[in-house]
Amino acid sequence: MKGQDWYQADAVAEEYDDVRFSGGGSLIDGREKEAVLSALGPMDDGHRVLEVACGTGRFTTMLADRGADIVGIDISREMLEQGRAKAADAGLSDTVEFVRGDASRLPFPDDHFDSVVAMRFFHLMDEPLEFMRELRRVSRDQVFFDTFTDRSLRVLYTWLLPMGSRLYSERQVASLLGGADLTLAGEAHDFVVPYGFYRAIPGVIATPFRVLDELVGNTVPGDYVASVSYWDARIPDQSE
Repeated sequence: MKGQDWYQADAVAEEYDDVRFSGGGSLIDGREKEAVLSALGPMDDGHRVLEVACGTGRFTTMLADRGADIVGIDISREMLEQGRAKAADAGLSDTVEFVRGDASRLPFPDDHFDSVVAMRFFHLMDEPLEFMRELRRVSRDQVFFDTFTDRSLRVLYTWLLPMGSRLYSERQVASLLGGADLTLAGEAHDFVVPYGFYRAIPGVIATPFRVLDELVGNTVPGDYVASVSYWDARIPDQSE
């Protein structure tokens, strides 16, 4: 995994949310949460969800609050500590389970979860197929994930990032899903201007840029050069 040592540093875990999701970064946080909620839809109590690479628990806590029976798993003990604190602050400690583990060897039986969510995950993977197959193994129905695209402005600065960043074409994503025996049920593409720009400016300045970004993104050329894609994949019906 790219940047594993960086990701597990105490200082990085403690400042992760503040650095990435404050100021203009709050627009990123809101859009990602919207994407997850849209893909999973209404969740009755007992809907079993696994969040892989849950980090500080942004989505884990949100989904628990929506009624999901959720487990968050991450390789970083430091990130998990932040997640547990977030769940405690929200009064959700009794409804969220955080587990330290390796996403290539998930400690769960086959078909254990209704949905598996993996955000900010596949851009770190050198060999993504083995991980996708493992996510598919423990899911009964759905795998939802995001990728950064290889036709966006992100190409210009990704090599500067401390963790690196694997970029994907749509053909590569299709190959990844096919190799894991998953079918694509839905997709969305967003952020013509890459994340790094929004994180670097205050929210009051970022908001009008985001409005323009969305206008451009809703055109065919804008959709084509979007920097991030959200993918809703499903387990094929074996009875067919």
